[in-house]
Amino acid sequence: MKTIFGLLFILLVKITLAQNPNYDSTLAKKLGGDDFGMKRYYLVILKSGDNLVKDKAYRDSCFRSHFDNMKAMQASGKLIVSGPITSNNIGYRGIFILDAKNRDEVNNLLKGDASINVKIFEPEILEWYGSSALPLYIEHTDKIWKKKF
Repeated sequence: MKTIFGLLFILLVKITLAQNPNYDSTLAKKLGGDDFGMKRYYLVILKSGDNLVKDKAYRDSCFRSHFDNMKAMQASGKLIVSGPITSNNIGYRGIFILDAKNRDEVNNLLKGDASINVKIFEPEILEWYGSSALPLYIEHTDKIWKKKF
């Protein structure tokens, strides 16, 4: 009998400790995470493509398209994180983390980027499982930079 009560006590302690005392069900529902506060995103790694555009005006127009597409993805709530990758010997140039339903949606979002369409950048798309609170990052980003680069 003591063994049964001991096991029940241990089980009750484990269940109690597994619950987060800071859990905010309203926020969790708004952000769409699972019981672990996580959800699926898509990580897009932009690698150097085959097209080494020499024409500066054309290259500049492709990069304007790149940044315009990023703004559009952000405005639609799809772009969660973005940024360049510092110099490296494997050709990685930048990342996006996108909140999309599937790869088809990711590919449609990337179609608006001329630098990808003309192969200045080649996207590598991976499913990524991360915190559903990640979208809160973007709403604060615009409040912390002094200088635009």
